[in-house]
Amino acid sequence: MPWFSLLSPTGPRARLSIFIFHRVLPAVDPMRPDEPNAGRFEAIVRFIRRAYTPMTLGAASAALRDGRLPPAAACITFDDGYADNAELAVPILERHGVPATFFIATSYLGGGIMWNDVVIEAIRVAGAGSFDLADHGLGCHALEDARSRCAVAAALLQAVKYLSPQARDAAAALIAERAGLGKSPALMMSRQQLLAMRSAGMEIGAHTHTHPILESVSDQQAEAEITRSKLELESMLGQSINVFAYPNGRPGKDYAVRHVAMVRRAGFDAAVSTEMGIATSSSDALQLPRFTPWDRGMARFALRCGVALARATGGRGVSAEGS
Repeated sequence: MPWFSLLSPTGPRARLSIFIFHRVLPAVDPMRPDEPNAGRFEAIVRFIRRAYTPMTLGAASAALRDGRLPPAAACITFDDGYADNAELAVPILERHGVPATFFIATSYLGGGIMWNDVVIEAIRVAGAGSFDLADHGLGCHALEDARSRCAVAAALLQAVKYLSPQARDAAAALIAERAGLGKSPALMMSRQQLLAMRSAGMEIGAHTHTHPILESVSDQQAEAEITRSKLELESMLGQSINVFAYPNGRPGKDYAVRHVAMVRRAGFDAAVSTEMGIATSSSDALQLPRFTPWDRGMARFALRCGVALARATGGRGVSAEGS
C-alpha cells in the first residue's frame, strides 16, 4: 500500500495531490533555482511512486468525481511544453512506471521560447555592471554575481508579467537587445517529441495557444486561446484533449469565473490552477489546486507532503460570488 494511504483513503475522504513542475534541467542552474535537475527530479518521482498511487490528471479527476479515487492518489503535472520534459523528465518517469500530464502552450511547439525565458537568458549573458532600463520604466540594475543576476531577472519578470501580451513581448525583446542576447535559444519541444510522449503513455493537456494571463486579454481573445490550444492538440494527436491548465493560474488574479465557464464550454473535463492545496470531493473539477513542496531535502519534502494531506480541505478557486 502507498505510504500515505491512512492520510488519503479511498471513498468520501479521498484526497488528490497534484504536483506542478515546469522544467527538469541537466544540472543545477543558478539562474533557475526553483527548477529541479534530473537527479533531484528522479528522487521526487521515486518518492511519489512509493508514497502515492500515481495517476494521470484525467483519470484521477474522473475517479475523484465518481467517488472511486484510490488511496493516496497523486498526479505529476508539467506546464508549458519544454523540450527537457521529453528529453529528461519522460525517461525518468518511464523508468519508475509513473505517468504524468503535460500541459502544452501550442504556439511554442517546434523550438520556440517563451517571453520569460528570453528575459532570463538575456540577464544571464548581459555584461557585468549597470544594466539600465530606466528609460522604459524598468529601472537600473547592478549585475554582478549569479545571485544578483537571478534577483534582477526575478524583478524584471514581475514588472513585465501583467502587461498586455503585446507589451510583455516588446519588453522582453527590449531587454534581450540591451543585453546583447542575439538569437534566443530554442527551449520548447517539437511535435515529434509531443507524439513520442503520448506514445510513452503520458497524458497531454492544453495550456492556451500563446500563454497569456487570461485576465490581461479580452474575453474574445481568452476564449479563442483556450479553444485553439485544444483543437490544435486534438488535430496533432488524433484524440480528444480533456484537461487544461490556466496560465499563471492564480484564481481571482490571473483568471476569473468567466474563464472557468469558457473552459467548460470548450469541453474540458478537468482543469488545474496554481492555488496551493490538495483536491477533495468538494473541489471544483475545473479549478483543482496543486502543491509541490519547495524543500531541497527529500525528508522535509515528504514531511510537507504529509502535512498538506492532513490539513486538506479542498481548493476554493473562484466563484460567481467571489469573482
